[in-house]
Amino acid sequence: MTFVLGLTGSIGMGKSTTADLFREAGCPVHDSDATVHDLYGAEAVAPVEAAFPGTVREGRIDRALLGERVIGDDAAMKRLEAIVHPLVAARRDTFLARARAHRAPVAVLDIPLLFETGGERHCDAIVVVSAPEAVQRERVLARQGMSPERFEQILARQLPDAQKRARAHFIVDTSRGISAARVQVRDIMRALAGRDGRAGVPGSSQG
Repeated sequence: MTFVLGLTGSIGMGKSTTADLFREAGCPVHDSDATVHDLYGAEAVAPVEAAFPGTVREGRIDRALLGERVIGDDAAMKRLEAIVHPLVAARRDTFLARARAHRAPVAVLDIPLLFETGGERHCDAIVVVSAPEAVQRERVLARQGMSPERFEQILARQLPDAQKRARAHFIVDTSRGISAARVQVRDIMRALAGRDGRAGVPGSSQG
């Protein structure tokens, strides 16, 4: 049976790079952010426009316009999540069914808000991608359109890094560069070799 590995990490920690390293190692990866992006041009358009009129541009949900409506507004964010999360879950289930049909030893669920949305219940083990706070801040504030205020708003929606690390089976520290992260991913793959979702996790790695 395919071992389902949850991959998460706060903004700026290097999760996307780590997901690519799992792909490089031969794992199928379900990217929930990419799924949402796709849904915003497909199934999510009509229900999101109904809930947040004026957020569609040229047949797609405009993420910037939508963000202005929901960021900092807990009630609006909950309305959006009630629409989007079931659609993402359906895509996730299709991905996992395909991975199992192809007998993939390990399948990765790349979910930024994995703990916050209860996504860990679908996983056999969790990898948390982390880096020191100063590194995280430098990375995020270098992004186009990012401000300290917006950064703090995003962080407020995410479980603190220390709490994520405490709940992880494995930690990938990305502060030492991509080569070091690649070694950590390979170590995780070796630790999981020959195991399936019904087996225990063979200890934890602190990166």
